[in-house]
Amino acid sequence: MSEIKRIGVGARMSEAVAYNGIVWLAGQVGTPGTSVAQQTRDCLAEVDRILAEAGTDKTRILSTQIWLADISTFAEMNAVWDTWVPAGNTPARATGEAKLATPEYLVEIIVTAALK
Repeated sequence: MSEIKRIGVGARMSEAVAYNGIVWLAGQVGTPGTSVAQQTRDCLAEVDRILAEAGTDKTRILSTQIWLADISTFAEMNAVWDTWVPAGNTPARATGEAKLATPEYLVEIIVTAALK
């Protein structure tokens, strides 16, 4: 049986949990008070960091959920996403609008990836 590996364990949640060849990342948010584009860059940098810590990378992402505080910023977020996501390795993805944890958060990105 595979062992459960937790990354960045906190009192409320872990940054990621790996089990049986899959890693699930907690929702990543950007720096409050910055633009949607900057918050998206921040989120994706954290995704890269956590995936590396788990022993994998963005070419192994299986699915992504992106939550925007305002769906009218979809194009702004996608402009950053499109430069980050690896061509030929794009994951299944859903994007929606949601009220996030605080009004200062404009983007939240949740990733599931295969381990190497």
